[in-house]
Amino acid sequence: MSSTVKSAKPLSRPGRMRQAGFSIVELMVALVLGLLLIGGVVNIFMTNQQTFRTNENLGRLQENARISFELMAREVRQAGGNLCGATLVANVLNNATTAWTSNWEAGVLQGFDGAQAATGIVATGVAVNERVANTDAVRVLSGGMFDGVTITAHDAGTAQITLATIDHGFAPESVVVVCDGQSAALAKLTSAASGTSAVVGHDDGAGITDNCSEGLNFPTDCSSETGNSRAFQPGGFVTRMTASTWYVGNNARGGRSLFRVTAGGPEEIAEGVRDMQLDYLLRNSATGTLDSNWLAADLVTDWTPGAASQVVAVRLRLTLETQTAVGTNQQPVERQLIHVVNLRNRPA
Repeated sequence: MSSTVKSAKPLSRPGRMRQAGFSIVELMVALVLGLLLIGGVVNIFMTNQQTFRTNENLGRLQENARISFELMAREVRQAGGNLCGATLVANVLNNATTAWTSNWEAGVLQGFDGAQAATGIVATGVAVNERVANTDAVRVLSGGMFDGVTITAHDAGTAQITLATIDHGFAPESVVVVCDGQSAALAKLTSAASGTSAVVGHDDGAGITDNCSEGLNFPTDCSSETGNSRAFQPGGFVTRMTASTWYVGNNARGGRSLFRVTAGGPEEIAEGVRDMQLDYLLRNSATGTLDSNWLAADLVTDWTPGAASQVVAVRLRLTLETQTAVGTNQQPVERQLIHVVNLRNRPA
């Protein structure tokens, strides 16, 4: 009897398993997928960073525009004003026409076109704080920018004004506007004593920095010490006079900014303002008829308070740019914004 003997399978040894790794193809596929994933993350990061930079720069541009319009418009709106609404204004400041900060008679609002020099106010050039060529400027004088101190008595003979409070903040040499319902006057204080009530003086003095006379009445009379004298009524006000000129100038960082210059010198208001163009709307003082067109400053022939046509509105056009090149063309983003300001202190 025959038998078939089957061959036995080799026994596998415990602890020994077949080992297998990544092939070169699998490794390259994994690397490519990893690079694609990392590239996507980096791209999202760069896009978000660029979006943040763009939004941040545009936000700063809008904030600079808001500050520029708000501060500048506030002064332009109050040009020639006083707290009493008086339209007759005497100017007893000594040598008033020699300084732009006190020359009320030349106009409480005076514009300078891009090609017109603001002589004696700010030079045009490339130096820091100087005005940029071909940009407009405007000079504004006002007596209505600050809260006034109430007059309780005025002795015209001794040139002493008694105020309702000792906390008036005035000092000798302060240039002020004194007003009541009849008229207003520009003068420099020669004293500012305080007690139970404050007394400020407006003596004519002896130096060229003082007043030409003690008389504060309209019209101005500088022919004598007493001049054209009258006592201002209780309930009137004394307030500081403001004089400023707004222009686009060169800042210390190699760019341009909106500047405001006063008797104390220039100050930077808002960065990134590249250009300012101003237009003026006039109204005939006799007929009350508005002009049909806005005029550039060089086309306004008379800025004085007695001009036949008075400026009643100013159109401000500012061109601003971002501080860095965040535009799609790798250049700074520019925006031109317009704001119209109506002057409050013009006869109807």
